[in-house]
Amino acid sequence: MRTLFLCLLIVIVSLGPSVAQSPASRPIGSSARTYCNPMDISYRYNFEQLNERISYRSGADPVIINHKGEYYLFVTIQGGWWHSKDLSNWQYVVPDKWPMEDMCAPAALSVRDTLYLFQSTFEQRPIFISTEPEKGKLKFYNRWLPRLPKDIGPWDPALFHDEDTDKWYMYWGSSNVYPLFGAELDKNRNLTYAGNNPAEAYKAMLWLDPYKHGWERFGPNHSDPFKPFVEGAWMTKHNGKYYLQYGAPGTEYNVYGNGTYVGKSPLGPFEYAPYNPIAYKPGGFATGCGHGNTFQDVYGNYWNTGTTWIGVNWGMERRIVMNPAGFDKDDQLYADTRFGDYPHFLPTKKLDTRSGPGREDLFTGWMLLNYKKPVTASSTLGTGPADTVSVDRVADENPRTFWVAGQNRAGETLTTDLGAEHDIRAVQVNYFDYKLAIFDSDSTVYTQFRILTSTDGKKFEVVADLTKEPKKDHACAYVEIPARADGRPVRARYVRYEHVYTAGKHLSINAFRVFGNGLGKAPAPTTLTAKRQTDQRNVDLSWKKVANATGYNIRWGIAPDKLYQTYQFWNDAPGTFELRALNVGVPYYFAIESFNENGVSSLSEVVSIK
Repeated sequence: MRTLFLCLLIVIVSLGPSVAQSPASRPIGSSARTYCNPMDISYRYNFEQLNERISYRSGADPVIINHKGEYYLFVTIQGGWWHSKDLSNWQYVVPDKWPMEDMCAPAALSVRDTLYLFQSTFEQRPIFISTEPEKGKLKFYNRWLPRLPKDIGPWDPALFHDEDTDKWYMYWGSSNVYPLFGAELDKNRNLTYAGNNPAEAYKAMLWLDPYKHGWERFGPNHSDPFKPFVEGAWMTKHNGKYYLQYGAPGTEYNVYGNGTYVGKSPLGPFEYAPYNPIAYKPGGFATGCGHGNTFQDVYGNYWNTGTTWIGVNWGMERRIVMNPAGFDKDDQLYADTRFGDYPHFLPTKKLDTRSGPGREDLFTGWMLLNYKKPVTASSTLGTGPADTVSVDRVADENPRTFWVAGQNRAGETLTTDLGAEHDIRAVQVNYFDYKLAIFDSDSTVYTQFRILTSTDGKKFEVVADLTKEPKKDHACAYVEIPARADGRPVRARYVRYEHVYTAGKHLSINAFRVFGNGLGKAPAPTTLTAKRQTDQRNVDLSWKKVANATGYNIRWGIAPDKLYQTYQFWNDAPGTFELRALNVGVPYYFAIESFNENGVSSLSEVVSIK
């Protein structure tokens, strides 16, 4: 369900380059740091189902703020926040004071030397400020933001300061009944609602319209007739225009995305952007990217954050993603989710995004090497459903299936056979919380492991060792594999995870992902057909499968050079699909590319539908 339902429990208790480039040819340089979604942070253990003794790591509704050249990440129900100097290494910060309950979907904003922080609420709650957020220092800015009428909120708030006018605003909403709201705040009265009557200070900004906007329909692949939810407001000003971002249609679905309305003033009127959604990732491992924010890094590059869903221990079990974003030459806002859960570079300079994603692509070109490849384990728990705890599930790219070791002890291993030698660049280990009873992320909650490689499956060498770093919890551990002394990448056929430590009774992993490049050829390009249905929100897609392909990316957009949307499919899935995410009355253009362990094909001919 949505953030609102989750947090009330606490209140109660371009056509880019179509052939994968080598990292050395990237415009940002091969020495740049990389990251991989879901984000590698120390997600805190939640306690929503305390009476059922269910616990699990989770994080949702992210806001990343660039404050004085450093980054602060605020996430639902975490008891604090994270601080980073590089968008890669995140340190958890415990605040010196906290609200009367943990913060849900908090609003955060940096203005000059001050960071502002406000929580979702239906009651009267204060706005906090900090000039030393890296130290966890918080002060009250005001004591109580006046109460709004029943059920109005502000829930899922966002704060916005217009630098050109020095005026302040708040946007909010999380509902399938109410719209997103907006209101001006009065800085002269400590950011309370402007005007004398709070009940009249706000107005509706936008409503969902799933009858015209296919992607706003509820359910997996927009297949459920249930009324969708709008939430996750965020405001971005660019080139004199105001982009009011929102999340829809529901956090527990692969199609959870971000859209935008565009206006000429902070409180509208706003017009629906025909290119919506701006951030959308329905396929792959980390599906869904809705309810986040848009921010700029220290170089001026845009990013869009969001929430991806797991939903096994409870429906609200989630993780955080961060995707490159930008505005093209026509001021179209987009987020690039192509290979969005594969390793990407973090830029070291300002990138040119006017031609859309691809001109200076952040994708490393490191491919997933072990999709459904053989995996062996030192042991597997003898109880529990075999279709969820078996070892092959760590390579099926499904975060809702998992392996459980016979015991949580040092020395347990997972070994994947890639079938041939490949250049190994990085590994991601995603832990799963199987029948745990951890309700506080204390000093005993951390993860340690080693990564070993072998060419023959007999003699292994250690290529990464997390016991050499300070103890830290890595729910979605991402590790780059250092190159050898001569600069060449590690080359191996077998890659092994060797367990050292994780808290709790069980060791469980839902994904052991190996990235790099094979030594063969990328697959041949393929062809795509697209036929729009009478219901213009839907299009029937079909493609010809090609030899040696692992999967395909369907790419589409509102112009031949604006194919900003991506839906990833594996080769073992059917070669047909009904896409239900289109906007009524908008022409579209589609193309397809195939990929495997060695790289990506050229893009197919672009086909159009009216």
